[in-house]
Amino acid sequence: MRIIYLHQFFHTPERSGGTFSYDLARRLVDRGHEVRVVTSDMHALHRGWRVTEHSGIQIHWRGIAYSNRMSYARRLLSFAQFVFSASRRAACLPGDVLHAVSPPLTTALPAIRAANKKGIPLVLEACDLWPATAIAVGALRSRPLVAAARWMERYAYRTAAHITGTSPDTAAGVVASGVPWEKVTYIPMRSDVEAFRVPAKEGERFRRSRPWLQHRPLVVYTGAFGLVNGCQYLVRLAAATRRRDPQVRFLLVGAGREEQIIRRLAEQLGVLGVNLFIEPPVPRSEIPAILSAADLATSTVIDREPLWACSPSKLFDALAAGRPIAINHQGWLARLIRVNRCGMVWDAHQVESVVEPLIHFLEHEARAAGLRARRLAETQFDADLSVQKLEAIFCRLTGIEPPRQSQPATLRRAA
Repeated sequence: MRIIYLHQFFHTPERSGGTFSYDLARRLVDRGHEVRVVTSDMHALHRGWRVTEHSGIQIHWRGIAYSNRMSYARRLLSFAQFVFSASRRAACLPGDVLHAVSPPLTTALPAIRAANKKGIPLVLEACDLWPATAIAVGALRSRPLVAAARWMERYAYRTAAHITGTSPDTAAGVVASGVPWEKVTYIPMRSDVEAFRVPAKEGERFRRSRPWLQHRPLVVYTGAFGLVNGCQYLVRLAAATRRRDPQVRFLLVGAGREEQIIRRLAEQLGVLGVNLFIEPPVPRSEIPAILSAADLATSTVIDREPLWACSPSKLFDALAAGRPIAINHQGWLARLIRVNRCGMVWDAHQVESVVEPLIHFLEHEARAAGLRARRLAETQFDADLSVQKLEAIFCRLTGIEPPRQSQPATLRRAA
């Protein structure tokens, strides 16, 4: 089967950022399908197209500047640039089905145009409830923009042949918007267990290379420092924890619009370079070593209910690495953590109330919770199982039988 894959923020392992789309595309290739990805190159010096091949995936990169440091208005401009360029590119590629990833939901527009022009079905993957999340955090405020975003949501869901949600809450939210339930499938975000099954010596090497860490307990955050990520919570927690146990270390790895605010707060609270450390983003391939060194991984958001439905890739990386995970919100992930006893659910407002349970967890529960986290990744979030579910949808919509044997497909380079 020839699959056209649209995702504006597609990352390969040598880049920083989540690789859940890359992992899925690679597995589709391994199952005998042809996969052509249309995406943006956020750091390109040129603004044209270039084509590369990675693990059998043909990737069409369009140079479009984008950064978490940008204003919301500037980001909307980047989304618009991708809409116009990606629609033309995708329409020129050979394909039997088109798969598009949201957010941003604007990706659905070039996907719809290309799918209609080629007469092929569109499968939309919803990773959060956009535009509800954008409205909740204030990215969309004016009535005309909110109305346009709501119209786009209804249009995308109505036009797609099928919609997959990466969390139960996201899938339920799509159905609540008026989409028939039989048109929606919950396919969870993927945990690439093999990629994160690294020797313990990698984590030990990471610890030895940092004199401030060595054998001390380590709480890590790996991801963007954006407004929605709420990383100031971790700074305040580090300050409160230092008063009780100054040996616990916090490490934030990433970058983004809020970085200077986070650094200033850490300096004001006297924790920057003391028990809280900030390092720049690293290629995805280096994340396993960081998680191997960690005792607890974290995923935080600001206190906005629409964000509870999200499926942060950093959380599924932690599960794959066999590390317990802590979050500071409710929703499906909070239920998952509590039921499987694979981490902590922190109070979103009372940071002081988290300190004693955190210290106790690090001393007495982290190791066993990590084993349960790995088991959860293997049984409920295995990437191969997710790919099989998606492949079944593709085959049903196209009438094409799955390949008889899992042999990587050979691609002809498109012009």
